Amino acid sequence: MTRVLIATTPAPGHIVSMLEVARELARRGHEVRWYTGRAFREQVERTGARFEPMSAEIDFGGRSREEAFPGHAGLTGIASFTVGVRDIFYRTAPRQTDDLLAVLERFPADCVLADDMCYGACFASERTGLPLAWLNNSVYILGSRDTAPLGGGLLPSSSPLGRVRNALLRFVGDQVVMRNLRREADRARARAGLGRLRTGAMENIARPPSLYLMGTVPSFEFPRSDLLPGTHFVGGLLGLPPEEFEPPTWWEELHDGRPVVLITQGTTANDVGRLLVPAVRALAGQDLLVVVTTGSGLDVDRLRPLPDNVRLERFVPYHHLLPHVDVMVTNGGYNGVNAALAQGVPLVAAPGSEENPDVAARVEWAGAGVVLKRRAVSQAALRDAVSTVLNDERYRRRARELSREHRSLDAPRRAAELIESMADSQGQISTGGLPR
Repeated sequence: MTRVLIATTPAPGHIVSMLEVARELARRGHEVRWYTGRAFREQVERTGARFEPMSAEIDFGGRSREEAFPGHAGLTGIASFTVGVRDIFYRTAPRQTDDLLAVLERFPADCVLADDMCYGACFASERTGLPLAWLNNSVYILGSRDTAPLGGGLLPSSSPLGRVRNALLRFVGDQVVMRNLRREADRARARAGLGRLRTGAMENIARPPSLYLMGTVPSFEFPRSDLLPGTHFVGGLLGLPPEEFEPPTWWEELHDGRPVVLITQGTTANDVGRLLVPAVRALAGQDLLVVVTTGSGLDVDRLRPLPDNVRLERFVPYHHLLPHVDVMVTNGGYNGVNAALAQGVPLVAAPGSEENPDVAARVEWAGAGVVLKRRAVSQAALRDAVSTVLNDERYRRRARELSREHRSLDAPRRAAELIESMADSQGQISTGGLPR
């Protein structure tokens, strides 16, 4: 039996992919404890893991970003990205470290499994020497000579000129755009009792893990000649299906022969006017069934009066809805995009801030949908993009190829096996044996 300590940022996108892995580890007889926000206790315990609560002052679970961090309201672009990373991930990490070290005093874990931006878990691993595994919550976050830095939504390039571009953008980002974030990482590490890492921005916050689990398929991530050793693409980790599901009153309309378009902006975006309003207006009156899921308590009155072909819900489980969807219109949330592709659903991506442009770039690179640039989210552009994806078979064919790749992998089983191997190898090293 292996004792696994899981640690996750208290936000839905950081929880959902971990659920299947935690359940599989518990099913295999391992002792699993999971440190995160109180809003997720029921989901944690449903996996068979024991819940370990996060200190209240850093537990923003169950609230929108603007509710938890009022100063973030109205931020866009690089300011939204850098301030978000600073406040949500860096400044919370030292207290997370204290919490996790206290957990480890009463639960001597064999390894730590964390989402790849739960830096308190990284600090605790570094302080104790426990092996660390990351499970991604979005795109691969480590730098490469073959890719541009995160945030710009640029396609990869490994040509000589492309690598010059990538190096130049890294230099500018490190020395100018991300300079304050680099300093913030140094301060966070110092508060956790750790020394400075002399690496670039976004990588000077934590040492790389022994194991980096990517909950997607290789065809949806940019190729790199310098991928971190220990990186494994295990397949889609899409969360646990609900134990009960009561379909909405309009559910039978999914079978009336009209193409079904799902419009969603995930669980954290709160600007209903950016994507939902123009998309609803763009598709009004067309021979389509349009399903809008808000994900959170948005100002949905701005969508009213609803056109006759639009159905509005806060949440419909993807496990039930996506098999009926012909096109998903999204702001580029990673989990939603992967869920769609796992079901063979092509996409229209209109990326917002944070890493959404980078997710959208992968949609474009994989050929699984149409991407609208951030300044092109108009009714006409959305209408044309949806029509293109519905009528050009190339996008559906590519999405179905990615779906078959997802189905060929048993993600929870493979993730659990790799975590077991990491813990077992570390145990043999610590007792003088040889790793397998």
